[in-house]
Amino acid sequence: MQLSGFFIHNICQIPCFLLLLYGLLTKYTPVFSVFTLNCSVLINVHSYYSLRYGTLSVEKLIDLLREYGYDTAVLTDINNSSGVFEFLKICREKEFNGLAGMEFRNGDTHLYTAIARNPEGFREINDLMTHANLTETRLPETAPAFCNVFVIYPYGNQPLVLRDNEYTGIKASQLNKLVAEGRKNLQKYVILQPATFCDKQGYRLHCQLRAINNNILLSQLQLSQVAGRDECLLRKDELMAAFRNFPEIIRNTEQLMGQCSFSFNFKEQRNKKIFGASAYDDKQLLEKLAYEGMKARYGARNREARERVAKELEIISQLGFCSYFLITWDIVRYAMARGFYHVGRGSGANSVVAYCLKITDVCPIELDLYFERFLNPKRKSPPDFDIDFSWDERDDVYDYIFKRYGNQHVALMGAMSTFKDSSIIRELGKVYGLPKSDIDRIVDKPDDVLNKHEVTNMILSVYNQVEGFPNLRTIHSSGVLVSELPLGYYTALDLPPKGLPTAQFDMYTAEDIGFEKFDILSQRGIGHIKESAELVKKNRGIKIDVHDVERFKNDEAIKKQLRSGDTIGCFYVESPAMRGLLKKLKCAEYLTLVAASSIIRPGVAKSGMMRAYIERYNDPSKTVYLHPVMEQQLKETFGVMVYQEDVLKVGHHFGGLDLADADVLRRMMSGKGRNKKHLEEIEHKYYENCRGFGYPETVAREVWRQIESFAGYSFSKAHSASFAVESFQSLYLKTYFPLEFMVAVINNFGGFYNTWVYVNEAKKAGGTIHLPCVNKSEHKTCLYGADVYLGFIHVKSLETHFAQLIPQERVLHGPYESLENLVQRTQVTLEQLVILIRIGALRFTGKNKKQLLWEAHALLNKSKPQPAARLFETRAKEYKLPQFEMSELEDAYDEIELLGWCVSTTMFDMLCTDFRGEVKASQLLGNVGSTVRVVGDFVTAKYVPTARKETMAFGSFLDQEGNFFDTIHFPPSFRAYPFKGRGAYLIKGRVVEEFGFPGIEVEKMARLPIKADPRTG
Repeated sequence: MQLSGFFIHNICQIPCFLLLLYGLLTKYTPVFSVFTLNCSVLINVHSYYSLRYGTLSVEKLIDLLREYGYDTAVLTDINNSSGVFEFLKICREKEFNGLAGMEFRNGDTHLYTAIARNPEGFREINDLMTHANLTETRLPETAPAFCNVFVIYPYGNQPLVLRDNEYTGIKASQLNKLVAEGRKNLQKYVILQPATFCDKQGYRLHCQLRAINNNILLSQLQLSQVAGRDECLLRKDELMAAFRNFPEIIRNTEQLMGQCSFSFNFKEQRNKKIFGASAYDDKQLLEKLAYEGMKARYGARNREARERVAKELEIISQLGFCSYFLITWDIVRYAMARGFYHVGRGSGANSVVAYCLKITDVCPIELDLYFERFLNPKRKSPPDFDIDFSWDERDDVYDYIFKRYGNQHVALMGAMSTFKDSSIIRELGKVYGLPKSDIDRIVDKPDDVLNKHEVTNMILSVYNQVEGFPNLRTIHSSGVLVSELPLGYYTALDLPPKGLPTAQFDMYTAEDIGFEKFDILSQRGIGHIKESAELVKKNRGIKIDVHDVERFKNDEAIKKQLRSGDTIGCFYVESPAMRGLLKKLKCAEYLTLVAASSIIRPGVAKSGMMRAYIERYNDPSKTVYLHPVMEQQLKETFGVMVYQEDVLKVGHHFGGLDLADADVLRRMMSGKGRNKKHLEEIEHKYYENCRGFGYPETVAREVWRQIESFAGYSFSKAHSASFAVESFQSLYLKTYFPLEFMVAVINNFGGFYNTWVYVNEAKKAGGTIHLPCVNKSEHKTCLYGADVYLGFIHVKSLETHFAQLIPQERVLHGPYESLENLVQRTQVTLEQLVILIRIGALRFTGKNKKQLLWEAHALLNKSKPQPAARLFETRAKEYKLPQFEMSELEDAYDEIELLGWCVSTTMFDMLCTDFRGEVKASQLLGNVGSTVRVVGDFVTAKYVPTARKETMAFGSFLDQEGNFFDTIHFPPSFRAYPFKGRGAYLIKGRVVEEFGFPGIEVEKMARLPIKADPRTG
């Protein structure tokens, strides 16, 4: 039977005539007994955490329950406990009795509803769901023998024999069936009145969500795929009226719920509390490690370091964070023992103890890092430690954490993907059967007259209802939980594609209930550094220490490299915007780079303070302080708020906020808080204090505006310093070992630019670039002296199996002798062999591509090649072939098709014109103010909205010599002359300069035509 999305009405009407009929039939029950019972409990309510099913947020659900006369409810979302703690927290705030449970389903089949009698029962419920998820098996149709859980089977689906803790749940709409069966075993019945929506509109939304979930048209929904219309939230008096002649059921429900309670201390820390044998032992161990590390970092006689270590240790111990530090140290210790390189970031880098434990390589004394940003006695949660590992080593670190601390105590942090923006319209458009063109028009041109119809109105009306709803559970990018108690006390675990157990709640819930995650991140920059060092040792026989950062900071050659902006491939400083900033600052010092790493962030840039910083840095006489307090607190940064710590300092010293409120402000502004009401309270307090201090209103508002700009995620100073350390390590390698460094960048991918840009850099560094070769190349790009052989991994459509097998077989049995020898040894297919020939990988044979293609088809078209032992290989047949003509242009087109760029020639050589521009990139500064014509190979572009909501762009190009130049495209020019993809462009524009950094304000631009593809002639 089908359910039409347009046929929805009277969903909350109970068949009262059936209830009246039952009243006549049950004449043996004293009527007065009904009025002595009053059940204010609902034991099966769904929030929107029943993904693509529930229609009510947790807060709205609780408000409705209170309004409708209930004082107790059990949140039983489907196959998850994601919303339980949010439910319990809001219930406590609103003085409502919230209980925890779960509704178990296999697909659309409701098996049973479980209600936790206590926290132990909640763990049993979560463990059942976890087992099914992690083993990827169906839930048992009969509930296991729980010890602290009540199980409610839906009427009609209950087993013949119920255990003591098991009951049959019945809805008001099913009472007529019970009447027909007669009064039997009513002591085992309770009210099971599911609540999924609250009105007709909610039911319609529920149906739309179910259609989205099943990826079908709304009209294709089956009744089994949606909730019954009787799952509308009833008022308590309506529910009691429906069950008025069943006092036993009312009494059973009330008594059942009377045995359940769920108290939870939201202020208690949930992380693993003891690292060793006891808290005292942890304190002693941390002290020993910290002081030993202090001697290694600072020497035994450094009084300032010793005093700060002692101060931090005291606070760490007072707040009970010894275990948190030791676990982080243990993770880092394991990684270092495996030879893994790491970078410690986050606010924990403000700690000298973390520096002494080698969790970070940032010296907080050198940088005068603000200690209260790290820890203060008013802070109740541990600081963040973000530990970066190479992208190909993080999984090994995960594996260690899970095995070291136990699978029941470790999980990845979950995350919640929500319905938002145009994705809502696209999902709803599909369930209403709109063609893609109509959906695109609604998204891109909402005011178009063609959108004015009933379906569009329906979609747009639902948009506001569903915006922000949880859509899918997913994984946090880096968070790991290490729990004192088994995680089943807090959550069921999912098994997403990552393959590791993952909590069903997100970082906000984790923080609410007392968890602090360990951030174990991966990044490609660390892979660049690690592989560079390995290549230098292999290619040059030199062993280098990439951790000798202090030497790098003072190396004049590295400083020159940094000042030049020649930083392609270097961590965090290779983007066009960053390279431009480095040149504008004439950056050559570590501390300047620390500041640059932060002012490039959107928060500072958006406020207009990035330009102010550059101007004041180049000419300190232009520094203006909004207030004397700013001069005291922001002297180092010329009166500009650059770091998150600056919010803390300004909020405290200027705005009169205590450190706790200032830190809350900093967290909220950086996107780590979600309590808007609390932020409004702090803002009100700030302005009250400013008025009390007698500040001019304009000054107070300007300071607050600058604070608000930090909503764009500016960095903490420690974070910027960590990035700057890694940047200097990359710069050291690029300066002294540029070829090895660029090969490592090519092999680790993930950089700002496409691979061809890094290949160009390798060529500029003195490398001779070779196409893949079956007798020289590896799966990844390899280096022999100055010869760079591109890896098979870069060849499009070449199967990974063959890309890896070709070099593996060569290592085992020596170089390939001929095409036929390659076929016999690898069993390569004709399709794959053609790809290898076209990319030039068989050029060692001395035959051109057309000869090889002829030979390949002659060999493989006859029969499928059979494996043969090398002892019995036959000699390759000699073919007498006609002469074939070849051209560099054909090769170039093959390379573009199979690699994405050409190696044997350049984009400029493929142009139909010989014109290469009037000036080169190196000559722009000498032509400031002039209108010039230049030719550039397009690299990348950044699109930026203007204050008028128009779009402008910033472009980056390479000239014929392989040097970068940058372009500015204001909205009129950008509209008339947009980018049209990869290729060389003729650009006309005026040369401008800002702080010594040139650019071209584009007037006109056109992509130049290239020579025709001779392969299609």
